[in-house]
Amino acid sequence: MPPVFAPPVPFPYTLPTSCEGYQLAMPNSVVAARIVRDFVGALLRTGAHAGLADDARLCVSEVVSNVYCHTRSEVVRVEVLVGREEVAVHVTNDHVGPLPVPLVRPEGEGGRGLLVVNGLAARWGSSTRKVKSRRTKTVWFVLTDAGPGPGTRGPDGGPQPGAPAP
Repeated sequence: MPPVFAPPVPFPYTLPTSCEGYQLAMPNSVVAARIVRDFVGALLRTGAHAGLADDARLCVSEVVSNVYCHTRSEVVRVEVLVGREEVAVHVTNDHVGPLPVPLVRPEGEGGRGLLVVNGLAARWGSSTRKVKSRRTKTVWFVLTDAGPGPGTRGPDGGPQPGAPAP
C-alpha cells in the first residue's frame, strides 16, 4: 500500500529569528541539481550542521531533479535557512502544474525522489502561491540534528495526519 501524505501546509515554513538565510537562483537545466547539491553541502559542512550535509544534499538533489524532469520552469530558486537546531530548504519553480505526490513504482527507475525526502526529513511539504503576476510552486523540507521528529511520521512512514504544520 502506498504511503498516505497529509495535505500541503502553508508556505513558508519559518525558523526562529536566529537563523541565517542563503539563496541561489539558476536556470532550470540538467546541471542545476549538481550545482544546488554542492551549494547546500558547502553551506552545511562549514557550519554547525555538518552531520546533515549528506542528507540535505540528497534531498535537495531529488527535489531540484524533479523540477528539471517534470516542469517547464525556466528558473529554479533555492533558499536554505540554517537555524540552531534545524535546517529548512525551499525549492521554488514557476510551473503551475499540480503539487507533487510521491509515486511508488517498484519496477521503474524513477519516482522515488519524494520517498527519499520523506524518509530523511523531519517534515516536508509543498505549496503554491502567487508572486506578482505568476504562480510559484515550492517543495520544502526540514532536517534536524536529531533526525525525523517525534510525532511527525505516521505508521506508514508518511507525515502524521493532523501533525502540527511547521
